[in-house]
Formats: sequence, structure tokens, C-alpha cells
Amino acid sequence: MRKATVKRKTKETDITATIAVDGAGVCKIATGIGFLDHMLEQLGRHGMMDITLKAKGDLHVDQHHTTEDTGIVLGQTLAEAIGEKKGITRYASVFLPMDEALTRVALDVSGRPHLVWNVAFTRSKIGDMDSELFREWFHAFAQNAGLTLHVESLYGENNHHIVESCYKGLARALRQALELDPRQQGRVPSTKGQIGG
Repeated sequence: MRKATVKRKTKETDITATIAVDGAGVCKIATGIGFLDHMLEQLGRHGMMDITLKAKGDLHVDQHHTTEDTGIVLGQTLAEAIGEKKGITRYASVFLPMDEALTRVALDVSGRPHLVWNVAFTRSKIGDMDSELFREWFHAFAQNAGLTLHVESLYGENNHHIVESCYKGLARALRQALELDPRQQGRVPSTKGQIGG
């Protein structure tokens, strides 16, 4: 099983995460931010990854450090779990509908981190989170997981639906991209013989 645990402690946050890539979507998430917990549960459940994450952060300041650092730690944990990326499908794209909202997520497990984020919100908060923090999370996750990640909200009215479709779209794209392709026969899916660098 592709699985890893990462612990990161700073003056702002103390986070431990475990990811089992080939899981059943079982999640135990506790960040102290209810809406973020809900989104990370979507990531695990729809990506069919088991995720355990416990975070203690300086929420008395604001939610920025905790949100960004969970993205960092989950990205690092995923990168460690998939290792050399042998045999993976590598690329995936998903159109994810949620009621009136539709989001497109395309990714490459490239080892060359990059985020394109074309998502706009009409409210400053969704649940108890500042809307601007979602881009911070996706950026931190992509950078530390080594993903080329494109997320675009094509349309939608309900801000909750828009952001949830982003997380579910990421989950489904990751599930596809990390699937082991039997035709690869354990090879790294690159003509260079390695991914990244």
C-alpha cells in the first residue's frame, strides 16, 4: 500500500497527517476549522484515499496559517506516499458538477509544481472560512505534492457549491492520475525515465 506520514511543527502550527493512497476514503480530520474539515473529507472520500490529519494552529490570530500549512503537509505526505511514481497514470482531467456549479480540474503528477486558479467567489466567507484562503490551500498542496494543477470554475452561483466542486474535482482527478496503469508495467510514465527535475 502506498502510504506515508508527515509531521510538521512550527511556531504557528503543529500538524500530523497520514495518507493511504489505495484506501477506502476513510477520513479523520481535525483542523479546528469546520469548513476546512468538510472539504478535506471530500478530498479523501472522493479520491478513495484514507486521510488522517490533526492540526493545532494559531486560530486566535486567524485561519491563514492553519489552512496553508494543512495544504503543505498533505502535499508532502502525498508526495512521499507515491514515491518515484512508477506505474501511475500521471494525467487526469475531470468536470465536476455540483447542482448549478461546474468546475474543471486538470492535473499532471509532474514533479513541477504549478497552480492555475480561475475561481471567483461573490462572498468574503464560506462557512467560517475567508474565501481567499482556498487558493492558498490549493497552492500549498500543489507545490508540495509536485502537481501541475489547473482549477477553473466554469459557472455557478452558490459559493459553497463552487468551492466544494473544486475539492471534489481535485479528489476525482487525483484518483484517476494515481491509478496504477497495468500497461506501464511499473515504469515511470515519462520518456526521461523520471518525473520532475
